[in-house]
Amino acid sequence: MQNYTKDDYLKLYDKSLEELIEISNTITKNNFSNKIEVCSIISAKTGGCSENCKYCAQSKHNHANIECHSLLDVETVKKAALSAKNNGASRFCIVTSGRKPDKKEFEKILEMIKAVSSIEGLHCCASLGILNEDEIKEIKKAGVERYNHNINTSKNFHKNICTTHNFEDRIRVNKLMAQEGIENCCGVIIGMGESRSDRIDMALTLKDLNPKTVPINILNPIKGTPLENCFDTITQEEILKTICIFRIILPKTMLRYAGGRNIRLNKENQRKGIIAGINSILAGNYLTTDGNDINSDKEMLNELNLELTK
Repeated sequence: MQNYTKDDYLKLYDKSLEELIEISNTITKNNFSNKIEVCSIISAKTGGCSENCKYCAQSKHNHANIECHSLLDVETVKKAALSAKNNGASRFCIVTSGRKPDKKEFEKILEMIKAVSSIEGLHCCASLGILNEDEIKEIKKAGVERYNHNINTSKNFHKNICTTHNFEDRIRVNKLMAQEGIENCCGVIIGMGESRSDRIDMALTLKDLNPKTVPINILNPIKGTPLENCFDTITQEEILKTICIFRIILPKTMLRYAGGRNIRLNKENQRKGIIAGINSILAGNYLTTDGNDINSDKEMLNELNLELTK
């Protein structure tokens, strides 16, 4: 499928779900073992974000009722990381709201990174916004192995979702991370009103960026955000077909279940998504919403004869 055009990928949506799952499952088995990577996150700073992303409860431009807090202390973050490891996570991501941390916050975050990366058997990740080259060098030195900065949507649809930064800002951060030897974790949010064409564009952009992991978020419409009524923009079948097509376009990239799966997919369809090609999961709670119970995830993975990456 290396010579597929965009139109060829779009035509995949016309296939039955069962046929697509069979294709994508074969690709997954050919490129991966039966291991599933588990990542947990902590919202080290919540709310008050200057950016106007329409999906986000943390934006000060929106009116979602969430519990905001300033930057947590280092010990609280380390305890959360240890708990995540005990629950089966092999990766732990420190996430902060806002365009980027200020200088004082950044220094404290470096201490958090050092504390988490010192935990044996746990890999430290971070998602801190639009960092510059010097800051990227510092987080790498402190212990960040992988950095999350999603493209969220397609270049064409971006203007409908956010206007306080542009699509190129997101691309640039990912390229800088790769340049400095930090793995990219770069994903999308589907179900925000984008077209199938936009979704193919997202996958092709990610193919060019070649991230280690692609989180697939499914919009959880939150009251108080401009997208609060977007429950009917994507069906469960369409979500699963999109996962299959992402696997076809990104055969050697880990695809991660991220936010929204527990809201937008029933249990059986969550299983189908893993069969189709999901081989990484975000376990526990998300930034401002509840996630899947880790024990429920472990039970599902055990039923599918899959093991957690150590």
